[in-house]
Amino acid sequence: MYGMLLFIATMLLVLIPIWLLSFLQEPLKTKWLHKIFQAWMAVYLSLTGSPVFRKGKQHFKKGENYVVVVNHNSLADIPVSSPWIPGPNKTLAKIEMSRIPLFGIIYKAGSIIVDRKNANSRRDSMNKMQEVLEQGTNLCLYPEGTRNKTDMPLQPFYDGAFICAIKAQKPIIPALIFNTKKIMPNDKIAWLRPSFIYFDFLEPIPTAGLTIADTAILKEKVRNIMEAYYVSHLKQYT
Repeated sequence: MYGMLLFIATMLLVLIPIWLLSFLQEPLKTKWLHKIFQAWMAVYLSLTGSPVFRKGKQHFKKGENYVVVVNHNSLADIPVSSPWIPGPNKTLAKIEMSRIPLFGIIYKAGSIIVDRKNANSRRDSMNKMQEVLEQGTNLCLYPEGTRNKTDMPLQPFYDGAFICAIKAQKPIIPALIFNTKKIMPNDKIAWLRPSFIYFDFLEPIPTAGLTIADTAILKEKVRNIMEAYYVSHLKQYT
């Protein structure tokens, strides 16, 4: 209850600035929105007893942008992933969340909205992701597609993030979030247990020279790297 009320209170403070910034042109809009999102989540997560500690920020080089692929264990990943990626970024977000009153304004401002049941919407979202990368903005994606409710470290990956990176010839930065499943487990409702959150960024994986035919190999390479890192650091961070 405390976490919910705190979220609503802090959301109302940033709602109007975010709404006003949503009228700016890209990439300026995303640049300023990212600053607000990060400040908002720094306050919110700290006050809920779940501050974020990052490692590997040096992998983001000035003047370059990346496709950042992140594991997805919990709803608590959402206020961590995009706000805490170094530099402005857009993320792919499902349309259902954009329909929530007031929050939907914020959700749409910083995201590429997709209706996963609509083929045209999925195709349009792929085009928009390419535009984001062409503008020099980072792209934040969950290659598992949905929350990992299994006992496996990672679920199988979908192709979308890797196709985007190859088409744009942009490097991929694998990223792992730790402890969000402990904070908001998938088998509990309206339940939150505070814990430190760790967000680690790994070395970029280049895609220069790759073609769409290399998608499966690239996807498996990235997944293996992420899984090995997650397994080897899980006890250290929990």
